[in-house]
Amino acid sequence: MELYLHEELVFRDLDVKNSDEALDYLAKQLFEKGYVKEQYITAIKEREREYPTGLPSTQPAVAIPHANYELVNKTTLAIATLKKSVGFHNMEENAVTLPVQIIIMMAIGEPHGQVEMLQKIVGLIQNEPLRKKMINAHNDQELLKLVEMAIQ
Repeated sequence: MELYLHEELVFRDLDVKNSDEALDYLAKQLFEKGYVKEQYITAIKEREREYPTGLPSTQPAVAIPHANYELVNKTTLAIATLKKSVGFHNMEENAVTLPVQIIIMMAIGEPHGQVEMLQKIVGLIQNEPLRKKMINAHNDQELLKLVEMAIQ
């Protein structure tokens, strides 16, 4: 699976009021830069309501929103750290809201690619020191490098 990771899809200290605003912002960036089709913007929010992507962990918590591979032009990840955490519903227990501060939006253009990418991202999620480094990254290159090292 060919994965394009680009600094143009790295957003540090994003200031959003809620998860919807965060999803909207990242999906629009993916669309404007040609990685996904326009329907991806709506699809990602609809999918999040049905199948939440907040992952239970210690702080800072991570969400991994994604939408159907058919809406993706080029496989990539949009990565954001948030100024203040926002509530995402827990993937394992919908009724529970998690304070998420890292969002890794997956735009995977292959039917089985999401599972493969999820497995790589799990390593990152289980690594609390790495997540803290992501939040404290001084620039976009540093944040991108941390993610690249984690998912190779």
